Amino acid sequence: MSLGPHADFIVASYAVTALVVAVLIAWIATDFSAQKRVLADLEQRGVTRRSKRGDGDAP
Repeated sequence: MSLGPHADFIVASYAVTALVVAVLIAWIATDFSAQKRVLADLEQRGVTRRSKRGDGDAP
């Protein structure tokens, strides 16, 4: 398969795109684990969600 005279540009574009997608996936995974730690800390301190109260104050 010949990519022609623009092969370097095509390969570089795919490489940059793959790198950006990998960085975004890593960022999301890191943020997810950070959010889980924050939620676990809040839950340990007794902070609950309004939707879990059950006192009928939700709009």
